[in-house]
Amino acid sequence: MAYRNKTYVIFDGDEDMWAYAYMKGWKANRHIDFDFYDAHDIKRMPRALDENYVKSVLRQRLDNTKQAVLLCGENTKNLYRFVRWELECCLDKKIPIVVANLNKRRDFDLNRCPPILNGAGAMHVAYGARIIKFALDNYAEDPKEYKSATNWYYEKSVYESLGYD
Repeated sequence: MAYRNKTYVIFDGDEDMWAYAYMKGWKANRHIDFDFYDAHDIKRMPRALDENYVKSVLRQRLDNTKQAVLLCGENTKNLYRFVRWELECCLDKKIPIVVANLNKRRDFDLNRCPPILNGAGAMHVAYGARIIKFALDNYAEDPKEYKSATNWYYEKSVYESLGYD
């Protein structure tokens, strides 16, 4: 198995590209303590390509992935062609998944989160640099303690300790 050191970000490329761009901006900003090795930097590909080719490139990226972030927006629940496929791959490969709710909800969002993740042991957080970093550094680094089939989330005290209201 290839050495896994990347973070794979899953999102609605049509509606939620802004959230992914913010994550890349947080990483680039020296005043924000946020960093990740982006799996999408492996083998760039043009936008309009054959689905099988796209999935083969995404599979290569997933082979180098140690953790995944799902940017969960308004339409994420209904995306099957790539988003659900990517989530299935992550679950099959036992890659820890952090669900970042773009509506800032701090737990599992039945109305937005793909059903495949309901009870799958993913960590659900509000979209924000500090809490995503915290989840990647804690939950995703050592997911063994979170293996039970449930919807994980952090208590209010964790958010408060990170400076959230």
